[in-house]
Formats: sequence, C-alpha cells, structure tokens
Amino acid sequence: MSATDKQTRAKGSKAEVSYELLRSRILDGTYGPGYRLVLSQLARETGVSTIPLREALRRLQSDGLVEVVRNIGARVAVFDAAQVEHSLQVLARLEGYATAISVAHMTAKHIGRSRKINARLTKALEDFDPASFTALNREFHFSVYECCPDAHLVSLLEAEWARLDHMRRSTFSFVPGRARRSVTEHERMLELIEKRAPAQEIERLACAHKIATADALHQAHTGS
Repeated sequence: MSATDKQTRAKGSKAEVSYELLRSRILDGTYGPGYRLVLSQLARETGVSTIPLREALRRLQSDGLVEVVRNIGARVAVFDAAQVEHSLQVLARLEGYATAISVAHMTAKHIGRSRKINARLTKALEDFDPASFTALNREFHFSVYECCPDAHLVSLLEAEWARLDHMRRSTFSFVPGRARRSVTEHERMLELIEKRAPAQEIERLACAHKIATADALHQAHTGS
C-alpha cells in the first residue's frame, strides 16, 4: 500500500475512505479505463471490506468514473472523443454561470492572483508541456471559483474537471494551438471582471471560452 493510500485511510469513515482511495487510483491512472473493479480483488488490494467498497463504487458510478457493463460488471469508465466534447459543452455552461456570480465577490487581490496565474500560463507557452499547462489552467479557473457563493456549483465543477482529467489527461495534448488563445481569453475575462462588466457579458465570454476548446477538439478529431 502506498504512502498516499495510508494517509487516506487514516481519516474518515470506511465508506468515505474507500471512495477516496478508489477515486485517487482511477484519477492517477493506477486503474485505467476498462479496468475491472472486482470487489473481492479490491478488498485484497486495499485491505477494506466489500461493503464500503460496494458503496464507493456506487458513488463513483454517479460521478461518471465507473460504469457497470452487462456480463462484465463494474469497470473504470471508458470514454471516446464525443463524450469528452459533450462534457466540455456541459462544463461551459457551468463555468459561465459560476464565473458570472463570482465577480461580485472578487476583490482586487483576487483579480491580481488570477492575473499572476495567467502570467505563469503565458510563460509556460515558451517551453510547452501539455500536462503542466492543464494543471495551471485548472488553477486559474478555480482561483475565480473560490469566490463563488454557491458551494454546490463549485462541487459540480470539481467533479466535472476530475471526470475530464480521467477521460483525457490533457486536452492541450491534442489541440496545443488552443493554449495560446486560451491565455488571451483569460486576460479578456479578467478585464471584464475588473471593470465590473454586466454579468451576462461575463457569462457569455466564460461559456464561449470553454466551447471554443470543445470545438477545437472536434475539429482535431474529425479533420473538419
């Protein structure tokens, strides 16, 4: 058992520990897409009994990270390009609204922090690494969402980002040209936030920002 697994087991109920343990293994690639999640085997691997593991699998199925297939049973979800694009379209709507309602709670300090992260993204373009850029991109967006007054919405965003991380480690691996445009769009978003533009305008821009990524992925996969 890894040090991370031991730390996870040190806190929380058995059901919660099981959920976090399996989720972390799925997201870090230990259990890759299509990996069969057999309760007896998982119990041997993790040292956790089957009852909390079964509950964890139900939660992970609700998260979209696990699927139950006839004649196979539970397995780590397998995704295709169309599902990634669909998730990006859904995320666009959530991000647009979350960004818009965060603005009223963003101080100059918050905006400055987001701008510093975007400056790091600009620097990252020089020696481009898709995975590192994706992590910074996530940090940028959540620097805005930390001001979101709707905790449930933030939890939905976290779940969707995690699901996308599992589907594809880095969107920018497939559409690297999208990275530079993404940084420019971030700066435009911050300009609108700084001048307290109408919420609808900010929501439209934030939504269009994510949809542009979905469109770029679609073009990359179809050649259109």
